[in-house]
Amino acid sequence: MIKFYTRKFHIKLIILFLLSLIALASLWVTHDLVKNLAKEEKKKIELWASANEELSKQQEDENRDYSFVFKVLEENNTVPTILTDGNNEIIGSRNIDSLKISTKERAAKMIKMMSAKHKPFVITISEKEKNLLYYDDSTILKKLYYFPIVQLIVLILFIFAAYLAFSSIRNSEQNLVWVGMAKETAHQLGTPTSSLLAWLEVLKDNELPDTLLVELDRDIHRLEKITDRFSKIGSSPSLRSLNLIDQIENSIGYLQKRISGSIVFVKKYNPNEEVYVKINESLFEWVLENLVKNAIDAMQGKGTITFTVRDDIQVAYIDINDQGKGVPKNIAKTIFKPGFTTKERGWGLGLSLSKRIIEDYHKGKIFVLQSDSVRGTTFRIVLKK
Repeated sequence: MIKFYTRKFHIKLIILFLLSLIALASLWVTHDLVKNLAKEEKKKIELWASANEELSKQQEDENRDYSFVFKVLEENNTVPTILTDGNNEIIGSRNIDSLKISTKERAAKMIKMMSAKHKPFVITISEKEKNLLYYDDSTILKKLYYFPIVQLIVLILFIFAAYLAFSSIRNSEQNLVWVGMAKETAHQLGTPTSSLLAWLEVLKDNELPDTLLVELDRDIHRLEKITDRFSKIGSSPSLRSLNLIDQIENSIGYLQKRISGSIVFVKKYNPNEEVYVKINESLFEWVLENLVKNAIDAMQGKGTITFTVRDDIQVAYIDINDQGKGVPKNIAKTIFKPGFTTKERGWGLGLSLSKRIIEDYHKGKIFVLQSDSVRGTTFRIVLKK
């Protein structure tokens, strides 16, 4: 099952890599397009400067045809330009909002900005007279500069939306599977449980040892609880304010007689203390059983399981520690996923069910508080009071 999640992680990495390649290719193409367009605009302004220079020679040759020169000058409808004399006094401008050069200060600011971006073209009128042609990027070119960023944002938003949609569909399917499995299990357990209750009454009439009958009675009631637990999956179980210490004591008491004597329970709380929290008794016991069984497996059937309870103002904390080899950091967040297990014959449902019960039904929290090979693993449960 670990291989399954590792494979899913690798698939996600491949998808992320491919999306990164698409994004980089898009950025490169757009950058190349902007670069070429900038070159074209520079050539256009260079031609425009030449046309201005050619037009200034009109006084020297009055019979010359300047129709082509005028055509070149009139066709610049996109690139902002400012034509100044040698003293930086504006002679003319094109494609610029007049308000931006309405005063000398604004005009000087605009010319400074243009010269910082592009070197102005020098237009030689005569040996003593020279004009300067300043220009800026066109509106289209400016938009293209920001296009890759917009494109990347749209791509990220699309991926995020797709992820949410697929996650929602997947979670809905998982919920249907969980509910269906739980209801069917409850139905299947119902018949033999009823039969065992009848047989228990028969055995009581035959004067069997009381201790045997008591334990048999507890096991049958446990079957009833298991049936009740599964029947609650998919519905909204009722929560009652119960003493948390009593619930833990009852669970430890039942499990202690049914597991190996090599397992020792340590209780770091006062058994006579009262810590009331809102829980569903049967579902909460299920969580404790899952965590204890998980601890026993982690310690290979031998070691100490420590229960610690801390009462806070608004919540109560339950820490369950084992002396196992710990959970590797790379799978610490994965252990609560349905189907994840490190056991050869495990189904990977215990911790997933526990998380669902605590967080979905009790609106609490369950997580790995700490884990290493020296101190073992500690699961923490946080419940509202």
